Amino acid sequence: MRLDIITCLPDLFDGPINQSIVKRAQQKGLVEIYIHNLRDYSTNKHNNVDDYAFGGGAGMVLMIEPIDSCISKLKSERDYQEIVYLTPDGKTLNQGMANGLSMNENMILLCGHYKGVDQRVRDHFITREISIGDYVLSGGELAAMVLADSLIRLVPGVLNDESSALTDSFQDNLLAPPVYTRPAEYKGWKVPDILTSGHEAKIEKWRHDEAVKRTEERRPDLLK
Repeated sequence: MRLDIITCLPDLFDGPINQSIVKRAQQKGLVEIYIHNLRDYSTNKHNNVDDYAFGGGAGMVLMIEPIDSCISKLKSERDYQEIVYLTPDGKTLNQGMANGLSMNENMILLCGHYKGVDQRVRDHFITREISIGDYVLSGGELAAMVLADSLIRLVPGVLNDESSALTDSFQDNLLAPPVYTRPAEYKGWKVPDILTSGHEAKIEKWRHDEAVKRTEERRPDLLK
C-alpha cells in the first residue's frame, strides 16, 4: 500500500509515521508513506496556500491551485484508487470502511485546514470524504493519521499475528470481550476460571457471549 498525504503542516507527521506498527510496516516494505508539503506547490513568493473566502466570513480557505498542482503531479505518476479528503462533514470512519479501503494499492489523503478547501477541489478531485467523528480539529493531519493507522494494520504481514486484526472491536459489529493476563490472581481479583481451563471451544463461546454482552451494554446500536 502507498499513501500520499498532502498537508500544509508536514512536520506533524514526523512522530506518528516513525513509530510502532506504522514504522515496522514501512521497514518491511509493505507500506509506503509520502508526505507532500502543499507550500511546495504555491506560486507566490510567500508560499501562501490559503486566502479569504469569497463573500466574506471568518477564517481562511485552502486555495485550489496548489492542491490541483500537487494532485495532478501525483496522478501523472501512478493510478490512485481513492483521493480522500479528511473533513468533519464527511462519512464517519468505521471498521467496515477501513476494511474496504485497506485493499487499495495507492491512495491520496488530503488534509483540510483553516475553514477547509475550495469547494471546487471537492467537486473535481475528491473521490471520498471521511470524518473521524462529530467534532472539529485544527486540521486534517491528525485525522489522516487515524485513517492511515486503521488501514495499515490491516495490510497482510503488518501484524505479527494476522488473526489479531480479525478479533478487534467492530469486526463483527461487536465490541471486543474482556482480556486478562498474568498473574491469574492479584489482590484477590481472579481471572475467570474458564480462561485458564484450556478448553478452547468453551473459551471461544465465553468470549463471544461477553462480546455480545458488552456491546448490548455500551453500543446497542451496533446490534441493530
